[in-house]
Amino acid sequence: MTATTVTTVKCVVWDLDNTVWDGVLLEDGDVTLRPGVVDVIRTLDERGILHSIASRNDHDAAMAKLEELGIAEYFLYPQINWGNKSDSVRAVAEAINIGIDTLAFVDDQPFERDEVRFAHEQVLTVDALDVAGLPDLPQLRPRFVTDDSRERRHLYRADARRKEAEGAHHGTDEEFLASLNMRFTIAPAQERDLQRAEELTVRTNQLNATGYTYSYEELDAFRRSPDHDLLVAGLEDTYGTYGKIGLALVERGTDAWTVKLLLMSCRVMSRGVGSVLLNHLINSAHAAGVKLRAEFVPTSRNRTMFVTYKFAGFREVGKRDEVSVLEHDGVHLQGFPPYMDITVED
Repeated sequence: MTATTVTTVKCVVWDLDNTVWDGVLLEDGDVTLRPGVVDVIRTLDERGILHSIASRNDHDAAMAKLEELGIAEYFLYPQINWGNKSDSVRAVAEAINIGIDTLAFVDDQPFERDEVRFAHEQVLTVDALDVAGLPDLPQLRPRFVTDDSRERRHLYRADARRKEAEGAHHGTDEEFLASLNMRFTIAPAQERDLQRAEELTVRTNQLNATGYTYSYEELDAFRRSPDHDLLVAGLEDTYGTYGKIGLALVERGTDAWTVKLLLMSCRVMSRGVGSVLLNHLINSAHAAGVKLRAEFVPTSRNRTMFVTYKFAGFREVGKRDEVSVLEHDGVHLQGFPPYMDITVED
């Protein structure tokens, strides 16, 4: 198994022939599952690790075989075609909307692993002979397995149904969003939320304003601190729940509050909710008569969060090493989207 700087694997991408099953489907339709593969898939699925496929095969025949074997439901956005495996791996990352460095790729052919490794050096490549050891790899052993983790595959499947509905919708984007009957909740973090909160800081890269990660113990200390607010956000709609999808940590001073952490799950990027939690903080600080500042640390992925701050009325007022200190102008007070029901709990 090889990789460069892989930390957490969010999705395992599988070859099929002589990897998931023994034999070559188009040469012998009577292929059988390789021993132990399904156990590994199920174990990782229960940890919240997703699965997909990158296989050179006939799409319809391969999907029919996966259905026959009873495991088709485990694979999101399967890429079954005659193109390069590296292109298929990239397509999986884009479809799920995760970083390509959070993928593992399993294949029995050294050439295919090398081709993917050459194109995407940060992908963890795994020989099919080593599949039994996947659950023991630190990259695939999250510290906590939360309710959101266990439901992650189902959450993504629900999101796929939303995308299908969106593609079939005739009307404006806002009309479609209104049809979802979205319900957004903001509440102080409870002890039961802390495992998911830690998971969010570890897993969220694109929509994390600082890239900071916090442990369960650190988050619990902030939750108990009289000088901090730790808020969690949840979202649900007609298709079901998205789970806990946002986190904010605010340090409250006498004259100013500072947003130490603001993040939102990448799964909700297209739902127009990215600024809801931030607007709540802006309005709360304004009502309290204090300035609102925010720390921002640029990374290779989180420019979207910087743009979100700028559009919300923040400007840079200072810098400490790589940390930019932004401050809200006190003028841009935004309401919440009209197509969304917002509940703020005390």
